[in-house]
Amino acid sequence: MRALVFSSFGGPLTVESVPDPACPPAGVVLRVGATGVCRSDWHGWQGHDPDVRLPHVPGHELAGTVEAVGPLVRRWSVGDRVTVPFVCACGSCAVCRSGNGQVCPHQTQPGFTHWGSFATYVALDAADVNLVGLPSDMAFSTAASLGCRFATAYRAVVQVGAVRPGEWVVVHGCGGVGLSVVQVAAAHGARVVAVDVSVEALSLASSFGADVVVDASAEDVVPAALSATGGGAALSLDCLGSAATCKDSVLSLAPRGRHVQVGLLPGGPTPLPMDRVIGRELSLLGSHGMAASSYPEMLSMVTSGQLRPDLLVTREIGLGDAAGALRDVGRVPGVTVVTSF
Repeated sequence: MRALVFSSFGGPLTVESVPDPACPPAGVVLRVGATGVCRSDWHGWQGHDPDVRLPHVPGHELAGTVEAVGPLVRRWSVGDRVTVPFVCACGSCAVCRSGNGQVCPHQTQPGFTHWGSFATYVALDAADVNLVGLPSDMAFSTAASLGCRFATAYRAVVQVGAVRPGEWVVVHGCGGVGLSVVQVAAAHGARVVAVDVSVEALSLASSFGADVVVDASAEDVVPAALSATGGGAALSLDCLGSAATCKDSVLSLAPRGRHVQVGLLPGGPTPLPMDRVIGRELSLLGSHGMAASSYPEMLSMVTSGQLRPDLLVTREIGLGDAAGALRDVGRVPGVTVVTSF
């Protein structure tokens, strides 16, 4: 198969012919229909994830068609159209049995623990636990984001952040996951402040339901957010993943507000204003993808038109252009998706 490969962290990304993946006994091999170019893939390429072993094929945000089925799989057949959470749970441990497969201690992740979806085929384990069937009319380019950014945003806002209608929500960073957060929060009746340094990204945020936009390259973020929300937000999310955006998110909160960390933070210390956390009784929360068992609620809103992940896709490219897209991740507003292999 053709795949995008790197053999050193931060090194060259080249399209090569590599062996097809073997089908796990309890898993499937998927023919990839689309895979998103995500900042998490950039982190893996840069060596920020300890699970990545070289040489490596990145890619974790995907949708496609089942090509082969292991002998222990009961729910899926060749030809089924599916997506999959980027966290593939084992399905049998106590954490999974509690319904929290997104933090399974035995998880696998395509593009991190094994070769991923910047390739013709990708292997996925524990298929009966992790695969999510797609509506027949949903394009793979739309469905790919359901594997990571859109599902991650949905869980962060609704299940972890516990958003309520009328609350102010501040979104720090309007890349793919941040724009998804804007859309999900607005669809649930929240009032949204979107923060970014890109005028184009802020324009998209406005079109997805942001009530206020803050250009972080021209304004002091925290005073602007506090002013827009009348003293602080009930919910604030760092969707970029930096020491500055994490701190700004915490400082944007009203008393008893909730900070949710969504963006991955590179290694190193992340100083936080713990005096503010204590004095205002703030909650600091992490959010890590979404288990397959939680998808029906989100898919219902997608199929009804209340949520529009298709509008996030601003560019479709071929595998030959994926290296450049990964190098430039975050510079093109919206979501870039590889759709030809």
